[in-house]
Amino acid sequence: MAQKKASLACADCGSRNYSISVGSNPKPTRLEVKKFCKHCKGYTLHKETR
Repeated sequence: MAQKKASLACADCGSRNYSISVGSNPKPTRLEVKKFCKHCKGYTLHKETR
């Protein structure tokens, strides 16, 4: 079973700072977490992109 890669994009500036591995079965909702963005210099909401 192969793992796919998805990236987490900052909701404020749109830069893709983090990458995660996701399963091959797509989920109806996308992951949203607060992580540090070096471009915004703070903790902002990051959303999963495919």
